[in-house]
Amino acid sequence: MKKFKVLSCILAMFLAFFMLTGYTNKDQKGSNNTIKVTYTLKQGKKTVATKNTTLKKNDKVITGLKKNWKVEEAKGFITSIDGRKENQKKSIYWTYTVNGKKVNKLANQQTLKNNDKVQFTLDKAE
Repeated sequence: MKKFKVLSCILAMFLAFFMLTGYTNKDQKGSNNTIKVTYTLKQGKKTVATKNTTLKKNDKVITGLKKNWKVEEAKGFITSIDGRKENQKKSIYWTYTVNGKKVNKLANQQTLKNNDKVQFTLDKAE
């Protein structure tokens, strides 16, 4: 009977050790493969929406945009976000910045990094 208790105690310790080790590795692995990005939508100077999202490392700008809103695009250019459409006749288009800097790539080409701030603005083209 005494051997059974000792054996049970050792088995329980091994199980606890492996369970805790497994959870730690799983959490660390997941955090290395994800990034947090903030998206802001503006119409002119007015902010209409802001969302924080978690993406996979090296995801493109378009991925987080589509994750949060209904998006329409043509030839890689964003034409509508959440029902807010560009107006070519009035030269009103969607443009975007990453961390306050203009980007010369399409949204499906620009790679994101952790804590990036992406801002899409629907306004008259300069």
